[in-house]
Amino acid sequence: MTPIWYHVRNLDAARDFYTRKLGFSERAHDEQERWATLERGETTIGIAEGEPEDEGAVAHVDVEDVKHVADELRETGVEVGVVVELHGEMRLVDVFDPDGNRIEFAEDVRSSGP
Repeated sequence: MTPIWYHVRNLDAARDFYTRKLGFSERAHDEQERWATLERGETTIGIAEGEPEDEGAVAHVDVEDVKHVADELRETGVEVGVVVELHGEMRLVDVFDPDGNRIEFAEDVRSSGP
């Protein structure tokens, strides 16, 4: 899968944030070129040192329980948006890394019973 790339000001801090706070696993990194690729489930992202962009692609991460993920992340100091439900189909929440890059966590609620 082709990763979505984010620019970060500090690669080492970003690698730590994505792996320790957001639960990604590092697949590869190049210390000299200052980039890394990470994955969580089916989602692959790349991070490279540089000036973060105001608007860009948004990584989509499927999870079992968005509300639970949002609560856990808030407890660890991660900037988390409001959980939104789209017509009984999807529950979504935006999370922001320290450089303002947006990651969307999503839960398919269609299969959930009442």
